[in-house]
Amino acid sequence: MAMLSAAVSPFCKPEEDPFLLLESSLKAIERILQLRRGLPLRRTWIEQPYGEEEITLLEEEVIPAIQQCLARVDELDGRLLAQQELLHRCQLEADRKALGALRLQMA
Repeated sequence: MAMLSAAVSPFCKPEEDPFLLLESSLKAIERILQLRRGLPLRRTWIEQPYGEEEITLLEEEVIPAIQQCLARVDELDGRLLAQQELLHRCQLEADRKALGALRLQMA
């Protein structure tokens, strides 16, 4: 899966891109689980921390679901980028033909 990039964009700020946030969240969750291997995972709003069972569910179900979502977003991005490239090439070809026609008229 290609990772999303937080490059400068004319379309939106990185913090406005929900999929960059999702990717960042995935990395944070993976890092926390790795660093706290074997320890309960505290939550801010409940007294009972995540134990082995809840952490296993995160690792086996939640993380793969997020990864699958990001992979699907990559597929959608790829399709849109291909369409954008095709439109750009068509525009360049139309401009080239129009310029050629203009040159013929001027000759």
